[in-house]
Amino acid sequence: MQTKKLLAATLSSVMALGVAAGCTTTSSDEGTSSTAPSASPGASTAASTAPSAKGAVINTYINGEIPTMDPGLAKSTSSSWSLDHVFEGLFFQDKDGLVPGQAKDVKISEDGLTYTFTLKDNLKWSNGDPLTAADFEYSWKRVLDPAFASEYAYQIGDYIKGGTEYNRADPKKLSAEEMNKLRDAVGVKATDDKTLVVNLVNPTAYFKQLVSFYTYYPVNKKVVEANPKWANEAATLVGNGPFTVKEWSKDKKMVAVKNENYYDKAKITATQITWNNITDDNTAWQMYTTGELNVYQSVTPAAIETAKKSGELIVSPKLATYFYRFNVTKPPFNNVKVRKALTMAIQRQPIIDNITKTGQTPAFAFVSPGIIMAGKDFRTGDAATQTYFKEDAAEAKKLLDEGLKELGLTAFPKTELTYNTNEGHKKIAEAIQEMWKKNLGVEVTLGNVESKVWTDKQSKLDYQVIRTGWIGDYLDPMTYIDMFVTGGGNNNTGWSNKQYDELVAAAKKEQNEAKRIQQFRDAEKILMDEMPIMPIYFYTSANAIKKDITGVYTPANREMSFRYAVTK
Repeated sequence: MQTKKLLAATLSSVMALGVAAGCTTTSSDEGTSSTAPSASPGASTAASTAPSAKGAVINTYINGEIPTMDPGLAKSTSSSWSLDHVFEGLFFQDKDGLVPGQAKDVKISEDGLTYTFTLKDNLKWSNGDPLTAADFEYSWKRVLDPAFASEYAYQIGDYIKGGTEYNRADPKKLSAEEMNKLRDAVGVKATDDKTLVVNLVNPTAYFKQLVSFYTYYPVNKKVVEANPKWANEAATLVGNGPFTVKEWSKDKKMVAVKNENYYDKAKITATQITWNNITDDNTAWQMYTTGELNVYQSVTPAAIETAKKSGELIVSPKLATYFYRFNVTKPPFNNVKVRKALTMAIQRQPIIDNITKTGQTPAFAFVSPGIIMAGKDFRTGDAATQTYFKEDAAEAKKLLDEGLKELGLTAFPKTELTYNTNEGHKKIAEAIQEMWKKNLGVEVTLGNVESKVWTDKQSKLDYQVIRTGWIGDYLDPMTYIDMFVTGGGNNNTGWSNKQYDELVAAAKKEQNEAKRIQQFRDAEKILMDEMPIMPIYFYTSANAIKKDITGVYTPANREMSFRYAVTK
């Protein structure tokens, strides 16, 4: 209780943290109260479309620079939010759930190994070029090209026949002819302009969800090969989604307008979307209250009551987890007892009650709620595996002492806890810093970096403890569990476990749902037993939308979609 009172006294007016990856590693966070009507499981919508409505002009913001608009290189929600509007995959997350996008339909072989996608008629790129099945083949193989160095290549390579072999080949050791043979052997082929045949390594029940993810988005081969920097400027950026980029000044804003070459343009109501680059959430909130912004992503805790009273607060579930990573290659974090001690020594509910204030759930596991398997939520379907550890300061102190002794240390070494610049992340870090000092006698310093540096630090293991988050890319536990396989592009902890790798590989092949569930549970238990990460809470998504804007919807694993936004 003392900790909770202290937090309440010192941290009650802080910012919320916006989820911002993708899909991915997240950079920014959320809210709670009046929940928007749900259009379907996993999606929420702000309101129904008014009969007299007109196309909306959306003004919102992203906390930090959009690092890239190349779908093959993107790895955070700072990119994915805009990518989801400017590009489109074979399927996409509509307000009523997963629906065909660029695909007209798909036929799946009886053994589940071959997917034959037929594209819609008359598809075009935003510059008017025809879009064909060959664009998808080229784009997926481009991501797999080892020279391209996509961190998300495994999202394609792990599933498509020959993908991993090509992606992991060493061009320095193989001839150009050998590399071309590996490329040609990848199981994705355009058999004509409208037919894409995909051969999988194993039957994958969620493959249609996978192809809705931005790594699977197509790029225009002619544009890409003519200009390697095509995705860096508005003037050269070519997409295939419902919107196209009109303006992009990286440190200021991105402006997208309706794409007149989009196949379903008649249904797209929003006429313009502006993502302003605003790194201070208080400034953004002030702009929202004065009307300069009409959509505010991730309402700050200090503003929740105001948004609630105005009737503008929209809360929806979020397939996402807020957590800290430990760099297990650096002492003392190479000792599991030390990692467990730090994880068990904090109290999560006071952080939620006094900092985030948006109805999050304390996380004692990694996979978030919201994934249904065998008719039950994976997280709550089995009481025995809802939690894998407990908060226990006394046990944590004992484990810390044992761990330091095993390392030959007499005191906890100098340590920095890194977070990406955001007032909410700062306040959570301060709270955890305080709890570690009080419960363990451990003193750490805090360091904040901008989002791009923060992302790079994780990729390069250039940290000791770092704040992060993860939004599920698709509605299956694999979107969480395969992150931490040995050498995985999003592992970013240095952790490796052979048995864990084997369980993940087995779950990717397994067709029996009960067996898959058990494999996921066994893998998650290993992850939590060895604790290369410290789960803190499961997200919700809380946004503020002006009352005259309707038609906005939020899939559980995406940010807000403005496709059908209208103004009364």
